[in-house]
Amino acid sequence: MVEWMTGVIEAAGALGVAALMFLENLFPPIPSELVMPLAGYVAQMHEGGAPALAAMIAGGVVGSVAGATLWYWVGLRIGAAGLKRFSRRHGRWLTLTPGDVDKADAWFDRHGGWAVLLGRLVPTVRTFVSVPAGVSGMRLWPFLALTTAGSTVWVSLLAGAGWALGREYEAVSAWLDPVATGVLVAIGAIYLYRVATFRRTIRKQDARQETHGRSEP
Repeated sequence: MVEWMTGVIEAAGALGVAALMFLENLFPPIPSELVMPLAGYVAQMHEGGAPALAAMIAGGVVGSVAGATLWYWVGLRIGAAGLKRFSRRHGRWLTLTPGDVDKADAWFDRHGGWAVLLGRLVPTVRTFVSVPAGVSGMRLWPFLALTTAGSTVWVSLLAGAGWALGREYEAVSAWLDPVATGVLVAIGAIYLYRVATFRRTIRKQDARQETHGRSEP
């Protein structure tokens, strides 16, 4: 998959980065933690110059914000309860469970609007924190401003790491490729495990919720 992502970025440039970062919000095995460093590396090794890096970062931000806005729209239109019903029936391939929706909702409740900004920097929360923003009726422009700010920080850090590594790629390529492959294998294994145990996870979440409900006065 590393070669495939690199090929997409080399062929389509910033547009390819935007597409991959949009898909990252929908398909967990495409991680921004690999997409953006690869984009920074391609900018350094094949394009050259700070403008190329800036274009890659801009593409990453556009794709990330577009994906987040999609989930915001989902929250706005169907609400948390509707998304939990959807995740219970059809969330297996997104590895989205009702508990994930509750987690994102709790994060938003604790941090308010700032959760949109902070959540973009937290890998396990960043995708679905947009849902409770939509559910709560948060206005679109503040949502877009905070999402763009958080996404810019996240994307820039990752792309900058790839840019810096590009200068030393020849020296580290012997171990970089196995490490990247190992990361993808681990992400894929976690994804397949979550797909395989999807129903079991939901049953456990239901049992915990039932126990918690009985324990409340």
